[in-house]
Formats: sequence, structure tokens, C-alpha cells
Amino acid sequence: MHTSGLSALVRAANDCSAACEFCAASCLSEPDIEMMKLCIRLDLDCSEACHLIAKLAERDSAFVADFASQVASVCDECAQECAKHDKAHCRQCAAACQRCAEACRSVA
Repeated sequence: MHTSGLSALVRAANDCSAACEFCAASCLSEPDIEMMKLCIRLDLDCSEACHLIAKLAERDSAFVADFASQVASVCDECAQECAKHDKAHCRQCAAACQRCAEACRSVA
């Protein structure tokens, strides 16, 4: 696998994980937390998935390609949910998820 592709994946995945954690924490401060439950759940799942793919990519694991396609799906779903909410943290998270999904697809 091309090293620059893995480096880009690590950066995108780490950025996405951080954006998801921030979004989840920010959603907990929203007045209608009930409306944000799915967003929070997907943020947390996506953050964990991105953390894992970053670690696999950092050590050039043989499993990167297999996991990357799955992480791209998680990122896509999180981005779609975040895009439904008119909050800055959700929009930033959706953008980070889209970038990570693209990076994942480039190595899958």
C-alpha cells in the first residue's frame, strides 16, 4: 500500500475521531438531547471506528483495506445524520466524516 495514502488516512481518521468526540459532547449540551440521541450514538461509533483504522494504518496492518471499507460506511452514516442538524459542530463533524470516508475508500 502507498505510504502517502496511509498517512492521509491516519490524518483524516484522527481528525474525524476528534470531530466526532467534540460533536457528541456538544450534542449533550443541546436543549433537546432526545433529538440528538442518534447523532451522539453515531458520533461515538464513528470516533471509535476512526481510532481503530488510524491505528491499523499507522502500523501498516494487513487488515487496513478490509477495515477501511467498513469505516467508510460508518463515516457516511455519521455524516448523513450530522448533516440533518443545523449546528456548527454537526456540520464540522459531517465534513470530517466525509473526508475520512474518502480517505478510507482510497485505500480499501
